[in-house]
Amino acid sequence: MRALDVGSYDELLHRADAEPGWFFEGLLKHLDYRFYRPYARALDASAGAPWTKWCIGGTTNVVLNAIDRWRGTTTYDKLALVWEGEDGARKDYTYRDLDREICRCAGALRALGVARGDVIAIYLPNLPEAMIAMLAGAKVGGIVMPLFSGFGADAMVSRLELAQASVLVTVDGSSRRGKLVDAKAIADEAARQVPSLKHVAVVRRAGNPVSWTEGRDHWWHELCAAQPDSAPTEEMDADAPYLLVFTSGTTGKPKGVVHGHTGFIAKIVMDLSLCMDFRADDRMLWMSDMGWVVGPLIVLVTPIVGGTLILVEGAPNFPDPDRMWRVAAEHRVSFLGVAPTTVRTFIAQGSEPWNTHDLSALRIMVSSGEPWTPDAWRWLFERVGKGRVPLLNFSGGTEMMGILACCVLRPLKPCSFNTPVPGTGADIFDESGQSVPPGTVGELVMRRPVFGLTRGLWNDDGRYIQSYWSTWKDVWHHGDFASRDTDGHWYIHGRSDDTLKIAGKRTGPAEIEALLMGTGKLAEAAAIGVPDKIKGSALVLVCSLKPGVEGNEALRAELSQAVVHGLGVAFRPKDVRFVSDLPKTRNLKIMRRVIRAAYLGEDAGDLSSLVNPEAVAELRAQAGV
Repeated sequence: MRALDVGSYDELLHRADAEPGWFFEGLLKHLDYRFYRPYARALDASAGAPWTKWCIGGTTNVVLNAIDRWRGTTTYDKLALVWEGEDGARKDYTYRDLDREICRCAGALRALGVARGDVIAIYLPNLPEAMIAMLAGAKVGGIVMPLFSGFGADAMVSRLELAQASVLVTVDGSSRRGKLVDAKAIADEAARQVPSLKHVAVVRRAGNPVSWTEGRDHWWHELCAAQPDSAPTEEMDADAPYLLVFTSGTTGKPKGVVHGHTGFIAKIVMDLSLCMDFRADDRMLWMSDMGWVVGPLIVLVTPIVGGTLILVEGAPNFPDPDRMWRVAAEHRVSFLGVAPTTVRTFIAQGSEPWNTHDLSALRIMVSSGEPWTPDAWRWLFERVGKGRVPLLNFSGGTEMMGILACCVLRPLKPCSFNTPVPGTGADIFDESGQSVPPGTVGELVMRRPVFGLTRGLWNDDGRYIQSYWSTWKDVWHHGDFASRDTDGHWYIHGRSDDTLKIAGKRTGPAEIEALLMGTGKLAEAAAIGVPDKIKGSALVLVCSLKPGVEGNEALRAELSQAVVHGLGVAFRPKDVRFVSDLPKTRNLKIMRRVIRAAYLGEDAGDLSSLVNPEAVAELRAQAGV
């Protein structure tokens, strides 16, 4: 506010929405975001709101801002990364160390023939090499595609094929809750089906035996050891793609969200640094997989601000039930990111970290991923934070990160957001596209494209427009139900479409249903999310069978395993129901909303469009309602 000569936060919000070019140019100057060649204009919306371009004519690189800028400064010898393995192993990296390893990895990628615009897939748990590879990919001008480390081969194949990835970085194996995850075997199964994949770089972690394909497979440590400690950073157009993160909608194949070297990076720094006060002297812990957007978020924001990232392999409550709190205490974490699912897990197991761990270094707690329940919010704020540590809620999407957030300049309320993120033009619409009054639930929208909004969907412009911009002209339709109260606090009420969010991991029902149909046993399938005390939302499968197929426990187990094999154990179904038919509209669209309501014994609303209302009665009878 001082840098932009703005007298109040409300004035900042108003001017950021009314004058986005002024605001985002001021933001870049305040963040000291570096360019090789200065940009001529902050934004160009001549092609229409969905296709707004930023920093026209400028050239830069994420690594210029995250690593190269610290050479010759005191930050260069400061801790940048502290890593802890599930087995207690630890590695520390200063910014100097990180720079050296990124340069060696960049040299290795170039030696494999990686050039500007090539897609580099990363299938790793939270290892130091994940951060190194993510930044080395940017350094050589590649497009980095992180994959959820719990994915099965089928989910990997669909994404690798869509992206036409040329290199995959993976690991021999890793430990998850004490069990070996044979990542190389899963990667091999996927790689055999993706012709574009020429090289697989394998990090040695677990030491488990692995199969090997000569010419394609390479040990990471051998590749990198052969390279020098310095390497040039590619000068990229400010809007050139750098990050490809796959998310899912309600229908069809996964959506590839594309982010460039400037807008998204500056936006996530704004979200965490300006709104939520992340500082250079902070130590950040946020236990999220690299395959979900929070992973890249912490890997990029921490070094750009000049802070220290605490990166942890494995689960927050294994091998000891309070592991996350122990790590936070031992490493003097000051900035803690959590998901409501994780908090509910600690509550369920009876954790009392305020009695067992010194959490006095905590300064800020941030939450994202799903709506809070009041009891979980109060447990974290009142018991863990003792009412002194702000708990800042944060919601948006892979496509742009925060739309709603909490700012330390404004009061907090349980489960709420106390501000829209500046520059988003956030609003809540009714079905006619009008702003709703306080206390009314409607659709969360952005009235304008925010700095850092996705550059589109990977090779799918039509789907990008249809998914986000087709409801109201030049308005981003986000797909969340939201409301505001009379004090200006915002609330999220869940998805307004069929998208599933299981333990904070978002996917579309179509991807799950395709795995079920692949068994050859089903006539139709519907995947729905239902409330769950621990995960927030759990997966339920409702299926109709092919003639002659028996709906027994063996088939339930087979269908469950098909989902786990395709998407990972996080998506293991809570329940599998067999019915004679699924509720459908007259144009034969399966009504998941109706299925979910019938399963839960809730009011399913208007059923006049159904061609087979008797299917609802059958579901209700199974549910005992």
